[in-house]
Amino acid sequence: MGYLGEEIRKLGFGLMRLPQKDGAIDVEQVKEMVDLFLEAGFTYFDTAWAYAGSEDAIRQALVERYPRERYQLATKNAAWINCKTKEEAYAQFDTSLAQTGAGYFDFYLLHNLGESRTRYFDDFDMWNWAQEKKKAGLIKHLGFSFHSTPEELEEILNAHPQAEFVQLQINYADWDNPAVQSGRCYEVARKYGKPVIIMEPVKGGMLATPPESVEKILKEAEPQSSVASWAVRFAADLEGVITVLSGMSNVDQMKDNLSYMKSFAGFSENQKDTLKQAQEALKKIPLIPCTSCNYCAKVCPMGIGISGSFTAMNYLTLYHDINAAKHQEDWLVCGHGLKRADECIKCGKCEEACPQHIAIRDRLVEVSGALLK
Repeated sequence: MGYLGEEIRKLGFGLMRLPQKDGAIDVEQVKEMVDLFLEAGFTYFDTAWAYAGSEDAIRQALVERYPRERYQLATKNAAWINCKTKEEAYAQFDTSLAQTGAGYFDFYLLHNLGESRTRYFDDFDMWNWAQEKKKAGLIKHLGFSFHSTPEELEEILNAHPQAEFVQLQINYADWDNPAVQSGRCYEVARKYGKPVIIMEPVKGGMLATPPESVEKILKEAEPQSSVASWAVRFAADLEGVITVLSGMSNVDQMKDNLSYMKSFAGFSENQKDTLKQAQEALKKIPLIPCTSCNYCAKVCPMGIGISGSFTAMNYLTLYHDINAAKHQEDWLVCGHGLKRADECIKCGKCEEACPQHIAIRDRLVEVSGALLK
């Protein structure tokens, strides 16, 4: 595509969900996947210090087997994970260099900015530190990944114009989702002229098995195409996108992605209309109409994670995946230091504050019964 002076095609290999064998990453299968990926003309690989075993696996499968100029390698620094000093945060970079053996990183990301995590990178002066790594030739392009609101994204881009790109969670299910607002985040990045790397285009695999009404629309339009392909192509069709990361977990997933992305040149008008129908079908599924405004949280005497509980419950309703829903509840509630739904004392203050007029107390009882059993 030529963004940032790099020749990168629209499919990137996300290395977060690599194949497993006997409780460890199956490096031999990863090698086969790497070979297929490069043979098809794709070159972008995305790992992270926080992805257990991933940097070591890509050293064995890619770095030790191909010339360095044959690919782009991205990794990330998660300063908010167990770092009490800037030296501990900086050490993640040295660890990543050692584990990958890459010599330098084409793309280096400050990992998962948003909410309380952002301050670690500021407190540890990591933006200036990363600029020094760029001057030393150890980083070619500096950016950040982000999971929060469009308002906060704008604050970060205002404060740190040196960010060359931003990595965002974007998929057709979350485009207008008030809890994720991926469409609005994308528009903020475009407003600031920042090219975008897209993560979670298939929503952690959820859009490979979407609700039946959605799958029916997509399969009727293209019986020969995988349902997941619609999600990846939706993301790749957006303007200003460097690449779309697909977290491929086996050779079959790699072959499927390559089959339609090798020659992808954008959606036709008919394909765009089909996906709009799928998005409308998603909207018709009865969900808890929470917009994550969190007015309820400001008045809750117990500190219940109300909006996070409702997001998790909506996951269950849409995708019928109890494990994914529980993971969402654990991250959005417990991971943010909030109390769980079953600790509600039913005082009703939340309902007085809710602009959507949700019967919050009743809904929290549903959450408790479905997710906290």
